[in-house]
Amino acid sequence: MTTTAAPSVDPRVIGLAHYAGRAVLEHVLDRHGATFQQQITLRLIVTAEAPVERAALAGQVTASLKIPEAEVLAVVDGLVERGLAAAEGTAVRATDAGRELYATTTAETAPVSARIYAGIPAEDLAVAGRVLTLITERADAELAALKAARP
Repeated sequence: MTTTAAPSVDPRVIGLAHYAGRAVLEHVLDRHGATFQQQITLRLIVTAEAPVERAALAGQVTASLKIPEAEVLAVVDGLVERGLAAAEGTAVRATDAGRELYATTTAETAPVSARIYAGIPAEDLAVAGRVLTLITERADAELAALKAARP
């Protein structure tokens, strides 16, 4: 009998895991007419204790998703247009409809996530978390250096 060794973590393995999980989330979001970028942005608005300044929100989403600030601001405008967020001067806050959409999509993805992670030992998840955090930090530093070198 032959056994195949698990692959080492590399960009392809990380990417495949990311896109597999993202596809699950996007399948749920599609049923609600929402996008991945909207969900990430809405989460930050819904979980904030107070209205979030647009500039700070754009900075957080840009840092997370590595998309241009203008794209994030368009997503915020779309959330306001859909009534999922409300503008308050230079800030935005979640509306009841936004909180409801976030709660619904989170509840729909929770059991799927539980099945995906089921049976993986806590120690393995902790190691994976530490490794992926380190990789993210290093990749962010490399991206900043690349951007600084090419104005």
